[in-house]
Amino acid sequence: MEATVSDERPSQEGPATFSEVFAQREYRAIFASSALSWIGDFIAKAAVTVLVYHETQSVGYSAAAFAVSFLPWLIGGPLLATLAERHRYRSVMVVCDVIRMALMVLVAIPGNPPWLILCLLFATTLANPPSQAARSALMPLILTGDRLVVGLSLNSSTGQAAQVIGYLIGAAIAAVNPTAALLINAATFALSAALVRFGIKDRPPAMSPAHRSHLLRETGAGFRIVFGTPVLRAVALLVFSSMLFSIVPEGLAAAWAREGAGGDMDTGVAQAVIMAANPIGFIVGGLLVGRAVAPARRLVLIRPLAVLAPLALVPALLDPPPLAVALLAALCGFAVAGLLPVANGLFVRALPNGYRARAFGVMATGVQVIQGFAVLATGLLAERFSIPVVVGAWSAAGVLLMAFTAARWPNRAAIDFAIEAAGNADGPVPPRPAGESESHGESDGDGKLGNLPGERGRPSHAVS
Repeated sequence: MEATVSDERPSQEGPATFSEVFAQREYRAIFASSALSWIGDFIAKAAVTVLVYHETQSVGYSAAAFAVSFLPWLIGGPLLATLAERHRYRSVMVVCDVIRMALMVLVAIPGNPPWLILCLLFATTLANPPSQAARSALMPLILTGDRLVVGLSLNSSTGQAAQVIGYLIGAAIAAVNPTAALLINAATFALSAALVRFGIKDRPPAMSPAHRSHLLRETGAGFRIVFGTPVLRAVALLVFSSMLFSIVPEGLAAAWAREGAGGDMDTGVAQAVIMAANPIGFIVGGLLVGRAVAPARRLVLIRPLAVLAPLALVPALLDPPPLAVALLAALCGFAVAGLLPVANGLFVRALPNGYRARAFGVMATGVQVIQGFAVLATGLLAERFSIPVVVGAWSAAGVLLMAFTAARWPNRAAIDFAIEAAGNADGPVPPRPAGESESHGESDGDGKLGNLPGERGRPSHAVS
């Protein structure tokens, strides 16, 4: 059951504690299963690139093995995520884990040709969008109020930590036995399936058969509610804009380290320091802001943090040494972590039940596309200009973009109204607050959230 504004208003509650969040048995199951899956995935990514390179001696094949995990989101993420809305969330997560476990075991069979490995990896990653969408949609059913924001922050920080840990462990194991690393990943999926099956309640599907329409139409409804509702559109713009520049230091780390590593710092060490800086800053920012800052203050901090995130990277114009680059990237990660869980928590609470998985698919796909575009664009620019100039100028443009985004951020009355309207999507919609502009109200002018055909009416950290 969705909580209403009266019991979720940040001004009426202090920050939730980690113990309060982990006191929820279902959240513990989701947290543990997610952490296992993330670590296993990153171990497998490191191992697969090594395995494919050893088999083919081809950098292209090795890069394709790494990049194949992004393809399902790019070619059908929202469509695949919509499937999670049609079925029981717990069943979707368990089935996807079992499928991925079996396919990873097949990948681990010695002697597989590279093309077969790539095909199996692609099939494995097709299960990611529905599984992650189902998990995301479950979060607001398990946690309410500020516990949801803290839970999302914990998930985001854990995902960043899993990336660092998984790559380190995967690289170490793959150097000795890549097959063992792949089997470890298969085992994490098996444990994840067990945790979900026995740790999460079975709930009916968000969309009953009577409310289904064509799968493409249902997917389109997810796009319409995200971009047709002013508050949700503002969150989407904030998330997409922040991804446009925060990924750049990590994406250009290898070339940047080769160009800028000097003195006693080895190029490989410089690359590792730059790549790890943003995730570390994200972990620290997410945990610190999520735990130490009151909910009402977090909403106030969204605007300054939005501008600080790209501003932190502008000094790259001065061509600092790798350690200074890492500090700038960490500060950027800190700022992004301070605003994303709050924005994502708002996104979840301002969505009607029945749209969570689809909205997750829309947001996750957007994030993947924007990150890929940002790295590709800055990489092409770096072919003509120096990397410090490209990163600094790109980030300066990001300051302007985030300043515009912050200026368009909805006021508190619009936020509260959107949350209450989502909570009442299956019943009467409350009157619009006095003085609220049309641009910060509902998605259409008749006082309802929008008449989406074939839908029952009311998703999660759009990307958590």
